[in-house]
Amino acid sequence: MQTALDGRTALVLFSGGQDSTACLAWALQRYAQVETVGFDYGQRHRIELDCRPRVLNELRARFPKWAARLGPDHLLDLSLLGQISDTALTSQRAIEMADSGLPNTFVPGRNLLFLSFAATLAYRRGAAVLVGGMCETDYSGYPDCRDNTLKALQVALSLGMDRPLVIETPLMWLDKAQTWALSHTLGGDALNELIVEHTHTCYLGERGQRHPWGHGCGSCPACELRRRGYEGYLARDANP
Repeated sequence: MQTALDGRTALVLFSGGQDSTACLAWALQRYAQVETVGFDYGQRHRIELDCRPRVLNELRARFPKWAARLGPDHLLDLSLLGQISDTALTSQRAIEMADSGLPNTFVPGRNLLFLSFAATLAYRRGAAVLVGGMCETDYSGYPDCRDNTLKALQVALSLGMDRPLVIETPLMWLDKAQTWALSHTLGGDALNELIVEHTHTCYLGERGQRHPWGHGCGSCPACELRRRGYEGYLARDANP
């Protein structure tokens, strides 16, 4: 039986990638009204911004029950972040481990800024829930993806906005195989096929080659995680 929808409006941080698409589907199953927000920060893989409207259009076309609840999309210009960042996601350089112990794909403050700007937009739009694809199970060690970071930020944003604001992270404790399983639970083969064909994850912005798990270079950390997760999902599905 379909449970009653939460009457609050949710704002989903939507990049056009696998994780944020799974989170968007998760939100559409739960909230009466859902809006999306993306960020142009000079990312090297900014082709993901071209994927965002395609994914949204496909969701509306393939899932009529969600279409009525899927509201406006917002794209914010955060190009200043790209100007002050010196990382492999914002400049043409090899992806490698930095002296800090983190991969040089880490953009300091990125999720903190994303959520702060999303909270500002949510205040204006009357949204009480922010939904993000942050995860500390299968991830690259980014400190702004950790559960403790986001819980602390939720408190700070609620105090700073002087109204309750919830940050939901439905993927926080899922590995990538479980993320594929979640999207299948939410939207079946149709949703996973949409994710494979239309979302973008590759850090290098490669869309030329179509792998079983989607488009990408196949070798960057994002592609590796996505590939291993897809293969793990298929293996678990074959051996329940």
